[in-house]
Parts: sequence; structure tokens; C-alpha cells
Amino acid sequence: MRRRTVCWLFALVLSTIVAPAMATQKGGVGPVFVLRIAGAIGPAAAEYVERSLGRAAREHAQLVVLQIDTPGGLDTSMRKIIQGIVASPVPVASYVAPQGARAASAGTYILYASHVAAMAPATNLGAATPIAIGLPIGGGRSPEPAGGAASAASSAAGESGHDASAAKRINDAAAYIRSLAQLRGRDVAWAEQAVRESVSLSASDALAKNVIDLIAVDTSDLLRQLDGRVLKVADGQVRTVKLATAGAPVVMLEPDWRNRLLAAISDPSLVLILMMIGVYGLIFEFMNPGFVAPGVIGALALLLALWGMQMLPVNYAGLALIVLGIVFFVAEAFVPSYGALGIGGIAAFAFGALLLIDSTSPGFGIPNTLIAAITLVSAAFIVGVSTMAARARRRPVVSGTSRMVGEVAEVIEFGAGEGWAEIDGERWRVRAAVPLHAGQRVRITRVDGLTLDVTPIATPTNAQGLSR
Repeated sequence: MRRRTVCWLFALVLSTIVAPAMATQKGGVGPVFVLRIAGAIGPAAAEYVERSLGRAAREHAQLVVLQIDTPGGLDTSMRKIIQGIVASPVPVASYVAPQGARAASAGTYILYASHVAAMAPATNLGAATPIAIGLPIGGGRSPEPAGGAASAASSAAGESGHDASAAKRINDAAAYIRSLAQLRGRDVAWAEQAVRESVSLSASDALAKNVIDLIAVDTSDLLRQLDGRVLKVADGQVRTVKLATAGAPVVMLEPDWRNRLLAAISDPSLVLILMMIGVYGLIFEFMNPGFVAPGVIGALALLLALWGMQMLPVNYAGLALIVLGIVFFVAEAFVPSYGALGIGGIAAFAFGALLLIDSTSPGFGIPNTLIAAITLVSAAFIVGVSTMAARARRRPVVSGTSRMVGEVAEVIEFGAGEGWAEIDGERWRVRAAVPLHAGQRVRITRVDGLTLDVTPIATPTNAQGLSR
């Protein structure tokens, strides 16, 4: 019985592992994986696509549909996605959907790199002019078209050093998208025009210009039109794959918790908020040791902010200004500058937040309203700290030896100009220029180390001359 049970279990495991591969080899219908990229393309989107392509290869999927609706994104993330698509053993169909979506900037490059390029009606693509190498693509100021692509590049290169740098970026991006167009047999001239002149196309115009392969109303229509199509893929060597997508099982691959966390942490607005929470938490902990919770929360928030920041195109001048502003905030809490350090810190922080991320980058700018809100909160914090510090300086001394001057003590014993007296339940050595006796009340006039200089308090008398 045990041997039979082991055999049945082994057969079950073997069928689970081998059945998908055998079905694919015998012409069975493999699954179609559908991914969705909505919003700016960043590190989270790149990792999501890379992991999904790897899973599609392991599970012998016959096609990956990349549904796109993006205004653009980071150059490094875009290139990582394209490298995964070009090297994928499973063909990839980039599909601009739903209706009303767009594949601007980085989305256009991804569309050109895919084995199949498709769009839904009422969608558009284009505007692929780069802002800077390593920074977001699209959404920036593009060179004016003047006499064609060559003259646009030459005019950009001839005005100043900054324009020459912009021309280099544009030429690099144009060569990149041109190579993708040649790889997939799509319109090369319009691809270069999209980079140099930031032009866009509707779905019908893109189909007419051979920029895309087909127009589909939805995913089902896309799979129906792709049924029977033969595609070339790179799997160590170039080979052809014939699609059988009509009636194929569709598997939706949603981002897992790690991708969602990465997408949230790499948001510039959240990075700035986490940074301020971290700084204020640590400041509170340093000013009030022993609370623990503010320090722990502040340290975690600051580490998460740094993790998110290393994935973003950070302007280090802006980061330095933010750090300088935070230093001024901390100094204001300890140095009596009467608000000068606080005002300087607020100004440094506001300018640093404005410069931290390029605000024209699609999906990666920090809203001015958020910067204003955090600046106002910081200003309120500085005003509160300065007010409390000023009040504390005006208060009388309530601890230490200096507060003892003017207090009253009672003599315990005295002789030869020195003795002992009691004040607030403590015994202190005292000295006086006149003789004193036990039980006499004296007033402290000076503190000299651990010795108190005292003078006797005149005792009022009544009408009969008796002491009260």
C-alpha cells in the first residue's frame, strides 16, 4: 500500500510538471499572459515586466500582452523593459488600451520594440523627445522643427553648450528608436520624427504609416486577430513561433506586494513626506530621549525615503539644499538665533524640494501644493520651537545653585565665621561676617562652590520690644 501510494504521488507530481510542456510540444494551446502598465514607467514597472516575462517563459506561455497607458517614464526603466522584450523567448504584443489611453514618450519606444504593436481606437502615441540621459523621457521642451530632422539637430547643437548637450541626447534617442524600428520592420522615418519633433499619431494614422500592426477594440479582439500569425523571437537563436490565440486561456498577471511597495516608495511625493517624517521623528527623539517610538518611526521613514530616492533621478543640488534646510531646523531648536536659522532653513528646504525632481517629468514631479504644505508645516514647527525657547529663556531659574541666591535658610550651628545651615531639606556650609546662632534665619547672598555666603534676616519686634 505504501509503495502504491508513493507511485501515485510521483505520477501526480510528474504530470503537473510535464503536462504543460507536452501540451505545448504537441500543438496544445498555451496560455496568454496579460500585463498592465498604467501611469509613469519607473523601477517598479520595469521589475514587474521583467518578472512576468520570466514567469511566462517558465510556464510556456505562447504570448505576453503588455497593455499600456502611460505618459512616459524613466529612461533607465524603459531600456530595461525593452531589453527584456527583445531577449524574451515568448513573443510580446504591446497594446495601447483601453480607448482613450496613450503610449507617449517611453511608451512609444516600448511599442516599437515589441513583436506586435497594437492600439485600441481613440488612442495615440508619440512625443518621444528625451529630456536628459538617465532622466524621464517625454514631457519636456522639444526642439522646434525647422527644415527637417537634420536642421533641428544642427540648430540645437549650434546655440550653446546646453543646446549641444540636448542635441546629443536627441541624436542618441533617435538612433535608439531607429534601431528598434529596423528590428521590427516598422516606419523608421516617423520614429525619428517622433523623437526630434515630438509629433504624435492617432491609432488610425499609426496603422496607415506602418507604425503599428493592427487596431483592436479589446483584448479578445486582439487575440482573435493574432491567431495564426507567425512571429520571430530570440531564444539563443532566431526562431519562428506560430500563435494559436483564438480561444486560448488568458491569465492576468497583477503586480505582487513587492511591486506595489516598490511603486509606492519610488513616488517622489511620498519620498519627500517620508524624509520629513524621519527627520522630525529623530529630532523629537534627540530632544526628548527615552520616548523610543519617535526615533524608531523616524529611522524607518528615513531609510525608506533613501531607498526610494536611490531609484529616482535626483538632482543632488536640490538634495543638498534640503539637507541644509534640515540642519538649520535642528540648529534653530538649540541656538538662540531669534528665527534667522529657521527662516534660512525654510527657504533652503523650499528651493531644494523644487529642484529635487524635474517637475516637468511625466509622473515623477513633486506637486507644488505638496511642497508648499510641507514648507508651511516646517515653518509652523520652527515658529513653535522658537516661541517655546524664547519663553524658556524669560523664565526664572528653577534649578541649580544660581536659583538659591535670595532664598532663606535656617542655621544649624555656627562658630568662627562658619557653620552649617539647612535649605530645602539639605545641609550646606555657610559663612557670615557677623556671629549667628542655631535656629536663626538667614538669607543667601552668594554661592561660592559648595559654600553659601549668608546675612542674618532682621527680626521685626512688637511694641513691647519682644520678638515675634
